[in-house]
Amino acid sequence: MKAEEFKDKLYYENIELLMGAKYIAGVDEVGRGPLAGPVVTAAVIMPLDDIVAGVDDSKKLSKKKREKLYDEILSKAISVSVKEVSETVIDEINILNATKLCMKNSIEALSVKPDVVLVDAVKLDVGVKCVPIIKGDAKSYSIGAASIVAKVYRDRLMERYGELYRGYGFERNMGYGTKEHIEKLKEIGACPIHRRTFIKNFLGQAEK
Repeated sequence: MKAEEFKDKLYYENIELLMGAKYIAGVDEVGRGPLAGPVVTAAVIMPLDDIVAGVDDSKKLSKKKREKLYDEILSKAISVSVKEVSETVIDEINILNATKLCMKNSIEALSVKPDVVLVDAVKLDVGVKCVPIIKGDAKSYSIGAASIVAKVYRDRLMERYGELYRGYGFERNMGYGTKEHIEKLKEIGACPIHRRTFIKNFLGQAEK
């Protein structure tokens, strides 16, 4: 990563540092859109004087690159917390509220209390200053680091679910509504980790 790009990635962090913040947490989610599995959020406080080169929006990175950065982020982080909210709770309170709950849980579980939280798009009430940034995972180093941690964690979880609930292709689609996944859903119905509020239209078609 070029020095100028580093400067851009640290724009929001530098503003908060100038305003007196010491610990800045980045927060992001993975799994709002899938038909199955939990939503996962990560909160990460990174040292800003020892940058992990290559951190970006996790969706822009290859699996191999994400895995490498994941290990580097965990080895350098001041504090990291990853939380899940289950498909059952998503069905009960809706995905937006589930995402906010998950983010709040991950922030509260940090071993170091942040002075400021930078979060990808979502507005949160967590008792400290919270700055929502549209497309924050691509604009903020801290949020980008959180997006990588959350993505790798959830992908590994869904790969394990792929072994447990065979046929849906969870190890490939991570629970998203691919053709393979939807066809299997219509053929054999839902498994325990499916979000019932997300799949009711598909099940309705299967029952006709």
